[in-house]
Amino acid sequence: MTATVGYSAILVAALSSVGIIVQGFRGMRNPDLARAEKLQWPVYGMVGGALLAMIALEVGILTDDFSIAYIANNSATTTPFIFKVASAWAALEGSIVLWGLVLAAFVYTVYRGFAKRSEPDQLGAGALAVMGIVTLYFFVLMATVSNPFSVCVQPASIGCLEATHFPWADSLAALEGRGPNPLLQNHILMAVHPPMLYVGYVGMTVPFAFAMAALMLGASGAEWLLRTRTWTLIAWGFLTAGVVLGGLWSYEVLGWGGYWAWDPVENASFMPWLIATAFLHSAVVQARRGMLQAWNFVLVIATFALTILGTFLTRSGVITSVHSFTQSPIGPALLWFLMVVLVGSFGLFAARAHVVASSPRLDSLASREGVFLLNNLLLTVFAFVVLTGTLYPMFVDVFSGSQVGVGRPFFDRLAIPLAFGLLLAMGLGPVTPYRSAKPEVVWKRIKNPLRVALGAAALAVLLGYRTPWLVAFILASFFVMSAIFRNLFVTSRTVAQKRDMSLPSATLRTMRNDTGYWGGQISHLGVAILALGIAVSANLSVEADITLTPGSTESVAGFDITYVSPVSRQEATRFVTGAQVEVARNGKVVSQLEPRLNQYPTSTQSVATPEVDASWSGDLYLSLKSIDAEQVTLGVFWFPFIWLVWVGGFITAAAVLWSRLVRKPSDDRLAEAKASRDG
Repeated sequence: MTATVGYSAILVAALSSVGIIVQGFRGMRNPDLARAEKLQWPVYGMVGGALLAMIALEVGILTDDFSIAYIANNSATTTPFIFKVASAWAALEGSIVLWGLVLAAFVYTVYRGFAKRSEPDQLGAGALAVMGIVTLYFFVLMATVSNPFSVCVQPASIGCLEATHFPWADSLAALEGRGPNPLLQNHILMAVHPPMLYVGYVGMTVPFAFAMAALMLGASGAEWLLRTRTWTLIAWGFLTAGVVLGGLWSYEVLGWGGYWAWDPVENASFMPWLIATAFLHSAVVQARRGMLQAWNFVLVIATFALTILGTFLTRSGVITSVHSFTQSPIGPALLWFLMVVLVGSFGLFAARAHVVASSPRLDSLASREGVFLLNNLLLTVFAFVVLTGTLYPMFVDVFSGSQVGVGRPFFDRLAIPLAFGLLLAMGLGPVTPYRSAKPEVVWKRIKNPLRVALGAAALAVLLGYRTPWLVAFILASFFVMSAIFRNLFVTSRTVAQKRDMSLPSATLRTMRNDTGYWGGQISHLGVAILALGIAVSANLSVEADITLTPGSTESVAGFDITYVSPVSRQEATRFVTGAQVEVARNGKVVSQLEPRLNQYPTSTQSVATPEVDASWSGDLYLSLKSIDAEQVTLGVFWFPFIWLVWVGGFITAAAVLWSRLVRKPSDDRLAEAKASRDG
């Protein structure tokens, strides 16, 4: 019954998507048909179908309906509740259901904006039609090659051996499910990290759809940019948070002592983030100066295409990664869709290039527009480097059959100088005037931040930290942070004098008066903190493998690590084997840690779970390498000030909240409204 309801909901959503496409294109061609009532029921049908499909899947999981093959192979009666819920997106077919639900939510928000407009909205109708094409594709995937409601016809004692695509067929339920992959039920971030990324990925459909509608209508100008600004920022914020949470999950679960390994699927989320960041910056230039129109279309197409590429890399099975799923027919389907997106969207762009190519010329490279162009160039080159390193091994394998790898040295060698250049551009951009920047004006704005940055770099050298790139990133990070605070202080002081306010009140008012600009500055502040954290923790880290017998002690990075005793216990859902370790510093015990191996009943694979002692000065990170009755081998890592990475990353993502949720002071809003009426 659950399988039939869920599959029927998918069919309803797919048919409703056809209705959105038809009515959307009709409204785009004929203004008289660009009305909300024409699209109401197709949108409601699609959203209702997507929601019902997810509800059916969750109900089946929570009731242990092992007659559904997906549930039998990815959940178990012993799976804890939160991981049961997360099992709905822990494997291929379920993840596509969540994808469809998130996409449906974005379609609904676009429709609500469309319905609120009093005049005919051909651009909105066209955007909904394009989004309808995307939703149709994903719901057809669910109905065919990625059916989450296939029923089991040949169960095993644990899980399902063979299933039929048709949910109404006679089914045989397994006695017990296999449960999620052990790695995916070992940390609460499994329930948070994937949905965050999905919102970021799927949200980029909105600016892409409006861009395609604008091209089809031959509409130049910034209307499509302005209308999609909120959706783009929300998607970018969630994508940022998803990437940071993914790094934190890797750090706390995998036990290898790091948070970013240039894994192909890590890269797959990073590439659209880079291009989306470039798009956000160039969109500001177009909105302010009418420049970079054609470039913005290219960037938004590339961002959407990279989200599809990321989906392909994760779900096709063409790569080996902790993030990826097994081989599946969905791989070719995603690859063909990517080809259609690239050919169709760039073909449309080429046909309309004469409409969008005309824009004001750049007055001077020494201007804020020039810095934005540099920023875009660096971000685009960065994304191209990551794309090349990610896809090169696959192309070599396809065309020559040879197995090659592109390792961390390749990425680090190119990414580090690019990141340094981006930091410098980030510091210079906000203090550089539009149109043309006089050297004396720029120098007045950067001289004090530069002094602070040089002072911080000199202090690092005096303390003995003389690694060139470490010193360079300390200088660049402090320059960005100082430039932001200097800008805020000068502006706030002017407001305080003009309005006879205290400086703190004036600072808050300044930031509320232009939430978009200061949201961007908060984001820049977060990136600078994150870059500082990466540079310090990477260059000053200490790593060692130590082997201890009970009662013995080894010293690493100023810590005395004593192996107390082995640990083994049966928990509700797993068997734990570990080592009780005492950590002392300067003769004083500072923590008791327990790195361990977790063994789940439905899997033969043990999951190594590190133990981290976090403090303001850094993290002492212990990973269990091996253990027996006589000795234990531990991987020991010391990461100074690594908390800056997480704090900086979350500040970067949370900056979107300031730019979207904080409102201007009421008297300023009234003054603007009066000026608008009087004008």
